[in-house]
Amino acid sequence: MTQNDIDHYIMASLQEGLPICSRPYAALARELKLTEQQIVDRIQWLKDNDYIRRYGIIVRHKELGFHANAMVVWDIADDQVTNIGNQLALQSSVTLCYQRPRRLPEWRYNLFSMIHGHDRQEVLNKIETIEQELNLTDVPHKPLFSQRRFKQRGGRFIYVPEMEKQTINYA
Repeated sequence: MTQNDIDHYIMASLQEGLPICSRPYAALARELKLTEQQIVDRIQWLKDNDYIRRYGIIVRHKELGFHANAMVVWDIADDQVTNIGNQLALQSSVTLCYQRPRRLPEWRYNLFSMIHGHDRQEVLNKIETIEQELNLTDVPHKPLFSQRRFKQRGGRFIYVPEMEKQTINYA
């Protein structure tokens, strides 16, 4: 198996999702007959050389007991969006925060923050706490509660048919 094959397999495995276990890189290393440290070092190399640009996690909030979630959209002055966005992102109740362009005149909001809770009232209470702590009570915003959950998965960049991924030829 060439280094290119190993890199391809690592990237395909990462995009499919690591196994849920205490040492997922060790599990991947066993599949490739490498050490856990070799896997970690190779992933770092792939990141350093822009083969991997983003590394993220998908939290399946309902399975964790969080049955209410809202994307809170904010209309923040353009010269304050970075500052306020950074403050929002530091809030323990905010799991995702990002800026998007406005789509005037229909859509005035430019900052988005995700808040999860066990129920709707808990989410509203968290939003109120954020408003108070960050002095955002007068800033136009709106909580958009989810009605249903769509399939959650990361981006797909490498095509690897399941059977090919499960069968490794070390010849």
